[in-house]
Amino acid sequence: MIIKQKVVDLMNAQIKSEFSASAQYIAIAIYFDEAALPELAQFFYRQSEEERGHALKFIHFMLETGAKPLIPSLPEFKNAFESPAEAVQFALDQEMKVTDEINNLVTTAIAEGDHTSNQFLQWFVTEQVEEVDTMTTLLQTIQHANGNMLLVEDFVLRNPQHAGAAEGGAA
Repeated sequence: MIIKQKVVDLMNAQIKSEFSASAQYIAIAIYFDEAALPELAQFFYRQSEEERGHALKFIHFMLETGAKPLIPSLPEFKNAFESPAEAVQFALDQEMKVTDEINNLVTTAIAEGDHTSNQFLQWFVTEQVEEVDTMTTLLQTIQHANGNMLLVEDFVLRNPQHAGAAEGGAA
């Protein structure tokens, strides 16, 4: 194994985080589907696939470096939301948590002298900037729409860079 055990342990925790985010985004997509907001639903279904891709990216990296990836059990998910803003705020909070986890992984890789993992993780650092920006913009758009969710649907349709299309090939 060419990566450090502390990093392996954190990567296995990150796999759980990524798969959890994927499942949570499906729950959010269902909320928007049930609310007859198909563009937002599709946005979150795409986000779910993206998060699954992130988990797979970790798994493949670990296998390539001789580490053993572990597939975790997943926690309960939030399935009910009071408003579209609450659902997107929940997603934003989740992305902020993942950002902290990725930063902790980088810090650990550097502290352990694990340059291989540090290099691999830089893609995720950049990705998290995009993810937080996307969710922040979506939340602000919902707030500016003052309850007119058709404006938000139109925004998601017209702005693929803020609709999960900015993903740069995670898999």
